[in-house]
Amino acid sequence: MKEIIIILDNIRSALNVGAIFRTCDGAAVKKIYLIGITPQPGHQKLIKTALGAEKYIEWEYCKNIDEIIDRLVKENYRIYSVEQTSTSIIYSEVSYPQKTVLIFGHEITGVSATALEKSKAHIQIPMLGKKNSLNVSTCVGIIIYYIRTQDL
Repeated sequence: MKEIIIILDNIRSALNVGAIFRTCDGAAVKKIYLIGITPQPGHQKLIKTALGAEKYIEWEYCKNIDEIIDRLVKENYRIYSVEQTSTSIIYSEVSYPQKTVLIFGHEITGVSATALEKSKAHIQIPMLGKKNSLNVSTCVGIIIYYIRTQDL
């Protein structure tokens, strides 16, 4: 089974973070890194949506995303930013390696420029309607469960 690590790059909503913890637990994600303003377990709204998943999944808070990315690259993880950019490819067109990191960014401003620069690739979910984005917790679920189907 692939090792998946999630980095939450300045996610502002504790409800989203709690939902992400719950989804990551269900998909056997190895670890979640919480960066910058991202709420941490203990926050009541996070606890409300995580439904206890925050107790079962490993997590770490870090103020600076650079050191986390650099450490994971040294550990042979491939880094992907989930962001709509001019170079983004559709998430389902990627063959994810054994050690995969997915970075999800702020609900309004997206993944930080530093994280985008350090990523192996930018991936996106195609938007077919009038809006050009999904809720971040929904994006996490779509992509990590797609990766899990590669393990089956």
